[in-house]
Amino acid sequence: MSRIGKLPVDFGSDIKVATNGNVITFTKGKLTMDLDTKGNVDFAIDGNLLTFATKSDEKAHRAFWGTYRALAQNIVVGLTTGYSKQLEINGVGYRAAVKGRVLNLQLGHSHDINFDLIDGLDAEVVKNVITLRSHDKQLLGSAAAKIRSFRPPEPYKGKGVKYMEEHIVRKAGKTAKK
Repeated sequence: MSRIGKLPVDFGSDIKVATNGNVITFTKGKLTMDLDTKGNVDFAIDGNLLTFATKSDEKAHRAFWGTYRALAQNIVVGLTTGYSKQLEINGVGYRAAVKGRVLNLQLGHSHDINFDLIDGLDAEVVKNVITLRSHDKQLLGSAAAKIRSFRPPEPYKGKGVKYMEEHIVRKAGKTAKK
């Protein structure tokens, strides 16, 4: 039984919520995000609360119950406060810069890597820290993972791009013969 699905989503008075069939639309100013429940769960709006319920006792419906509630909560948090992730660049000569809507990365390859910032994603570089901000949690996570994949941290010196909270397990390396 889902414990997450039981909790209501409080979207406050500044977010407008509308429904059209199985689609729930969250709007705040110019930002609009949709959640398509595909008919797997029932939902109800009561004032500033959005509640979800299972359609039946089938395993699939119970699984979607908590999932759609979590997705709705992520949309509300994204529209109110937003999300951010920080990536740290370690290595001699490794650097990043934002030029318009392009993140330019120099990560020890023979060429620069230009990562296009799609709509809804903002980047800022201070020294060796890249800060990504977005109202969409899924978009932010996939962009951060893509940037990290250009040069993942290696276990000997720790060079590469890593998440700020990530801990790299270091290896000792070779030792000279005595």
